[in-house]
Amino acid sequence: MAYQLHYWPTIQGRGEFVRLALEAAGAAYVDVAREPPAKGGGESRLGRRLDDPDNPRPAFAPPFLVDGDIVVGQTAAILLYLGPRLGLAGVGEADGLWTHQLQLTIADCVAEAHDTHHPLSTGLYYEDQREAALARAKAFREERIPKFLGWFEKILKRNPAGDLHLVSNVLTYADLSLFQLVAGLRYAFPTAAARALADAPAVAKLHANVARRQRIHDYLHSSRRIAFNEDGIFRAYPELDG
Repeated sequence: MAYQLHYWPTIQGRGEFVRLALEAAGAAYVDVAREPPAKGGGESRLGRRLDDPDNPRPAFAPPFLVDGDIVVGQTAAILLYLGPRLGLAGVGEADGLWTHQLQLTIADCVAEAHDTHHPLSTGLYYEDQREAALARAKAFREERIPKFLGWFEKILKRNPAGDLHLVSNVLTYADLSLFQLVAGLRYAFPTAAARALADAPAVAKLHANVARRQRIHDYLHSSRRIAFNEDGIFRAYPELDG
């Protein structure tokens, strides 16, 4: 049975980290909200499943994954569940735990990237909090992007198996998620990201290597890959890039 991924149909957002893992593994999955209503898809199906009164363990918000009777919410938890099943969590318990830790750190950076354009409230438009966003983005550009990418650079350089992967010498969902983080930073903060990546060449190399993997390459050039846009987490507001 195909995995059912439930996420908003017009943005990459946090669901994209799950899509990349499914695509890299060649797994059968349905991106439910992007399917036509005639095939049981659409946003209304997502909403009904999210509010299903018969599910005692509902997700707080998309993304969530349905696998038979199992429903898993939260991006990092979904990947923790999928990782061993897709062969994307390294080998053994220690690798799996380390992969999860890396994913949680990526999630921290993603949350900070989101908060550059919504620093006061998710319920307000960007234009209603622009001055606060300018200050938040400046700190993110100058302090946090270099710190996060510098840490991942250090992890790659310390990997006993070499600097091609974050975990051992195999592809994991952490590699795929770091690829997505770099792609998002390059879209939203092209100047700041270029500056930080100049000091993190192994991170830049990992991004390029992931993009060249056949399944990922095919996905990135397909209609399944939603383009970055100003409704998602990574938003290209030039004034926030300084």
